[in-house]
Amino acid sequence: MLKNIPGLLSPELLKILMEMGHGDEIVIADGNFPSASIARRLVRADGHGVPPLLKAVLTLFPLDSYVPHAVALMQRVPGDTTPTPIWDQYRSILKASGEAFSDFEYVERFAFYERAKQAYAVVATGESALYANIILKKGVVKNA
Repeated sequence: MLKNIPGLLSPELLKILMEMGHGDEIVIADGNFPSASIARRLVRADGHGVPPLLKAVLTLFPLDSYVPHAVALMQRVPGDTTPTPIWDQYRSILKASGEAFSDFEYVERFAFYERAKQAYAVVATGESALYANIILKKGVVKNA
């Protein structure tokens, strides 16, 4: 056991977060995302939603402050009017994390899939909200 590690973060996910370097990306995917067919490295987080997992990851994970958008979302398919209240949850979690965050980058669905194929890892969750997929770009830990 370790102290101060959020319980949602499995040993496998902690290892992935530690291995990642500056500029590497991780996808936290909803339950509908084709995680297994896209991921170079797949981490299962079945039964967990994206918001609590995002909050837990951000306790350890620095966001890249050298890019315009360190956080990307899959944009709605044109014509789809599905509400996306989960994006507001993400915004609140990101702002509360203390990480530099101004706004999301919105990525077209198939471009999002292609970008996810290049991600260091994909975390497959049980999130049921639609358009709940999120990409985080890792930054650096700065000495105080």
